[in-house]
Amino acid sequence: MIFRTIDTDKDKDTIVKFRKDSFVVSFGTEAGFGDENTYLQRMEERVRKFPGGQVIIENDQVPIGQMELRIREYEGTEIGYVDLFYLIPEYRSKGLGKELVRYAENFFRQFNVSEYHLRVSPDNQRAIRLYTNSGMMKIREESQKHLVWRMSKSL
Repeated sequence: MIFRTIDTDKDKDTIVKFRKDSFVVSFGTEAGFGDENTYLQRMEERVRKFPGGQVIIENDQVPIGQMELRIREYEGTEIGYVDLFYLIPEYRSKGLGKELVRYAENFFRQFNVSEYHLRVSPDNQRAIRLYTNSGMMKIREESQKHLVWRMSKSL
């Protein structure tokens, strides 16, 4: 399994497909995804700013997942933030999520942040189990378009 920086031109179909599927897994529909071009522009900016945090995960040169990691401000403090942990269905529940978490934590440590956060649908019990087993704790419920749990972990 390798992690390589997303090339938004070469990988655009893959990252749009993976991101849409993440909405279906989390919320039952891709309706909250929004405009594809807006997403691709946002990804281009993030790749420029955090190239090691916007990655395609490959197995034998076949894309099997994606991560979107960045540093952002939360309540006046710089934190690591996971916008996306994603594996295609046939690679879920095989222990690979631990490798994604390890990669993310190493990425965040490079920026000397003391904690990182992510948001997860309360219906995504498989993901919640991974995050809880990795030491993350639910800190609050939030609602924008959908109810989500904000979870965090100190580094």
